[in-house]
Amino acid sequence: MITYKKAGVDVEAGSDLVDRIKKMSPMIGGFAGLFPLPMKGLKEPQLVGCTDGVGTKLKIAFLADQHGTVGIDLVAMNVNDLLCCGAKPLFFLDYFACGKLDVDVAEQVVKGIVNGCKQSNCVLLGGETAEMPGFYEPGEYDLAGFATGVVDKSKVIDGKKVRPGDIILGIPSSGLHSNGYSLVRKVFTDAELKHRWSEFLTPTMIYVKALWPLISSQKPVLKALAHITGEGFIGNIPRVLPKGVQARITMRSWPVPELFHEIQNRAGLPDDEMFNTLNMGIGMVLVVSPKDVAVVEKQIRTVYPIGVIESGSKGIRFA
Repeated sequence: MITYKKAGVDVEAGSDLVDRIKKMSPMIGGFAGLFPLPMKGLKEPQLVGCTDGVGTKLKIAFLADQHGTVGIDLVAMNVNDLLCCGAKPLFFLDYFACGKLDVDVAEQVVKGIVNGCKQSNCVLLGGETAEMPGFYEPGEYDLAGFATGVVDKSKVIDGKKVRPGDIILGIPSSGLHSNGYSLVRKVFTDAELKHRWSEFLTPTMIYVKALWPLISSQKPVLKALAHITGEGFIGNIPRVLPKGVQARITMRSWPVPELFHEIQNRAGLPDDEMFNTLNMGIGMVLVVSPKDVAVVEKQIRTVYPIGVIESGSKGIRFA
């Protein structure tokens, strides 16, 4: 007799994992999750949705057998994107796929997701655990996340009010975040990655609590927000700029962590390639009027003036 378990899918292990997750997030467990949409104070509420993953950063987690932080990365990559529209994170869903379910490993991952949701003031509403024998290498898994937020239509941050003379501010990253790991794995050996796992697995910074007072203020000060992920500065900042303006970034106006210099030296990459790949120590970029810089500096512990908006073709240049 060939049972489902003998074919490689352990339904009992999946049920055990669900029971463990329920202890961390009681709202999950049904076929779908219900969330009461807050309408109070919102004249024209707009739901905002996004999805993202952790990418090949997971390879470092497998190599080091450390799984407690990648769940934070998963949440961060999504909720930070929501912020760029001015949306308040409401709830989060995850997708965990593997060849053979290791409940202890999966529980570590979900603990990270729960941690990330707490940092984001949102609810882990549900998810999916997919056990697919033969589809993934032993000991490996993949992650995807889905976040939903809400914003009043009149308070959407869309960059349309950005003007020449506005100031570009940068909030530090906590390291590489969740991008560039295919490059990292080319220039560091497995032995180095395993030895320095805590450095490479530092979780992505979640900016919700730092930015929300500015986003929700009765007097809006943020004209544009850009989450610096894949494609770095060059690919992300222009996404939030209107036509007719460009971002001039002042090199060396913030401290670039040593890890980025090490990657650049090992890979032999020019500056433009680095700024088109990695966050270079800046995880979130803000655009504000000169008069509002002090407001932001008062709210956010560490923020750097890194550039200015100029007239010109939509894009970015370095000075």
